[in-house]
Amino acid sequence: MYTRAAAVLRRKKKIVVIMGATGCGKTKLAVDLASRFFPSSEIINSDKIQVYRGLDITTNKIPFADRRNVRHHLLGDFDPSDSHPEFTPSDFRASASSAVAHILSRRRTPFVVGGSNSFVYALLAERFNPESDVFAAESPDSAFCRELRYSCCFIWIDVSLPVLNRHLAKRVDHMLDSGMADELAEYFKNQRSDSVSQRGLKRAIGVPEFERYFKWGMGDVEEAVGAIKENTCQLAERQVGKILRLRDAAGWELKRVEATAAIRAAAEGGGGAADIWEREVVEPSVKIVKEFLME
Repeated sequence: MYTRAAAVLRRKKKIVVIMGATGCGKTKLAVDLASRFFPSSEIINSDKIQVYRGLDITTNKIPFADRRNVRHHLLGDFDPSDSHPEFTPSDFRASASSAVAHILSRRRTPFVVGGSNSFVYALLAERFNPESDVFAAESPDSAFCRELRYSCCFIWIDVSLPVLNRHLAKRVDHMLDSGMADELAEYFKNQRSDSVSQRGLKRAIGVPEFERYFKWGMGDVEEAVGAIKENTCQLAERQVGKILRLRDAAGWELKRVEATAAIRAAAEGGGGAADIWEREVVEPSVKIVKEFLME
């Protein structure tokens, strides 16, 4: 009886979840919403690579200046060690649950934001089995737990993949202009060959692609950059596939927000991208969240 009552109580606790493939603008939308329309809100990062400390450019963490004084949780907080080299979905379930409880205790609204759908599922599923990968190709739809631990508002920022791929290629170029190669050179220079404490960061796109160049003196920068762009596009496609499984197999009621026009305008570099983003992404999202919080 106590467990059922506790579960009902948790479901009354409202959280907003912003989902989407890498590069679709999840973080930008979350900061727009939190800083301008819902000031009593805080962001919980659910990107499995951005949770690690270090490689801020390579992992594309939002700079402090762009956070607009919105408090962020689990963003660059985890410092791996040889005894605890990886931040697992179970770690995220525990840490993010604590962050949600802390935010709600201060009568504020948690915004869970990030592209790691395995982390989001781990946090939200009422019954979570850390030994089972529900997103594996061989995993049946029945493996998903359909009951949620909280009352959730799901916003899915959707972008046409061909348009998103062009944007992602330009984003990689921007990251390189911002010092990504220098950051990775320093990372490999200081890395101990026998250390397992960087196992999580080693999976960040950019690290394996540049390893041959910086660590072994093989290949060239152009080859590494091409691999980064290709792998980033493949990641985006996999993320969309997982989102569709959460919608169709887990039964999550996703509110789809179409951002293709805004991302296309940003990728093309012409004027009007900010206006399109405001009209087609921000305004519908504000309406969705307001209606959810007023229920």
